[in-house]
Amino acid sequence: MKRPWSGQVEKPSEDQIPAHDPKNPLCPGATRPNGTANPNYESTFVFTNDFPALLEDVPSPPESEDPLFQAGPARGTCRVMCFHPRSDVTLPVMSVAEITTVINKWVSELRELGEKYTWVQIFENKGAIMGCSNPHPHCQIWSSSFLPNEPRMKEIHQKEYFSKHGTPMLMDYVNKELNKKERLIYTNDDWVVLVPYWAVWPYETMILPRRHIQRMTDMKESEKSSLADAVKKLTTKYDNLFQSSFPYSMGWHGAPTGSYLSSDNSHWVFHGCYFPPLLRSATVKKFMVGYEMLAQSQRDLTPEQAAVKLRDLPTVHYKQESC
Repeated sequence: MKRPWSGQVEKPSEDQIPAHDPKNPLCPGATRPNGTANPNYESTFVFTNDFPALLEDVPSPPESEDPLFQAGPARGTCRVMCFHPRSDVTLPVMSVAEITTVINKWVSELRELGEKYTWVQIFENKGAIMGCSNPHPHCQIWSSSFLPNEPRMKEIHQKEYFSKHGTPMLMDYVNKELNKKERLIYTNDDWVVLVPYWAVWPYETMILPRRHIQRMTDMKESEKSSLADAVKKLTTKYDNLFQSSFPYSMGWHGAPTGSYLSSDNSHWVFHGCYFPPLLRSATVKKFMVGYEMLAQSQRDLTPEQAAVKLRDLPTVHYKQESC
């Protein structure tokens, strides 16, 4: 885990983002590209994506008898959710109460869309390095009529483990991590934040429940506020690592919805995944190339080393320390 060159460590210059930009299509009162004017929202705001990747009304492809060329209909809808009316805030500088409001909206969106769709993927791409073109704090919610590849593999493996051991795999896993204490970053009464044993990205993390929760909609009110606390602590530590607005892709996984709502999903455990690209500084990115693309991912530091670095960081945001 020692490399001869550690890369230049420098703090990037961060653009000053205005609190409100009337030309930003995600801001309150702004007009989006399709001509729709946003309301002057004061909290969260959700709307159907003006350029959706999934549509509800699509034709079904013709059936194919060729085993190598198979296709099926992909129906769904895509929504955008703004976290906050101000463009110059992010989750780590929002209050726990404000983040709880975001979580409550996630829950209501999952409950509504889950009645119709098999999978509801809530995810956030943060930072230009992760392809996010708009700095306004927001996430996306893609709902599909099918089970996408990643949750489909989790469905298979969690079900196999449960059939063999009689317990949910991720509950067994989080309890072992609590005993080992090697990869923990932060814990509270309801949630555990850790670097997973199998992490691929340098500072990849997971948020796991202490209680067996199958879906986000199963959370108690107290668990929503404590999850907000865990999200704030983790994202604050991320920003503090290189004293920058830390980029990542994150999302929530839980038991599928739609027709799965009437079946037994005891093998599923609700959890969050964070995949940040940064390696040694705010400007040194981890690249998955060569051997990693063609054979197997390689780590530049161990999960244990990453956990120690994140765990030892302060939980007060570096921009708020002097406030």
